[in-house]
Amino acid sequence: MLNNPAARKLASGVIEPPARLLLRLHVSPDAVTVFGTVGAVAAALVCFPDGRFGLGVLLIAIFATSDLIDGTMARISGTSGPWGNFLDATLDRVADGAIFGGLVMWGALNGDPVTTAAATLALVTGQVTSYAKARAEAVGATANVGIAERAERLVLVLLAALLAGFGVPYVLPAALWIIGGLGIITIIQRMVVVRRQLRP
Repeated sequence: MLNNPAARKLASGVIEPPARLLLRLHVSPDAVTVFGTVGAVAAALVCFPDGRFGLGVLLIAIFATSDLIDGTMARISGTSGPWGNFLDATLDRVADGAIFGGLVMWGALNGDPVTTAAATLALVTGQVTSYAKARAEAVGATANVGIAERAERLVLVLLAALLAGFGVPYVLPAALWIIGGLGIITIIQRMVVVRRQLRP
């Protein structure tokens, strides 16, 4: 969320025109959500295993704008609701899995067990972090705590991948270990918070 009014106004000026254009073309917000996810997944699974990190990051960043456009389209058209939130959150998990999975594949294909293990840890903890929050809400609790939210994980891994694409050594496995470690801490934080709320 953009809390700064100036930032909100700037984002609105950039995002609203294409959002309104798509609505005039009878494109639904759901279609934009699916398109962005498919594009990000394809970019991650085609570019990352092949070591084309710079291109992969660029394409993922472009497709990620669908996350802003679809929400703006839903708001303008008055179709915001639980289904859109559910679809968006579910497909976010798919995109995340592809990004970290692509890095797992790169590490395995290049005989790099350190990066493979770090990317696997980051992949698993990222999925469990989101699952823990969803399960907490399903049992009547909340788990809105943690130091490794999705946005921070994605910014860190994509920045590290970009630097790796420019030949900076060690930055990718280091970032992945950090993400995995923060994920473990976040999972524990959420378990503790939910346990406190549900304690008899």
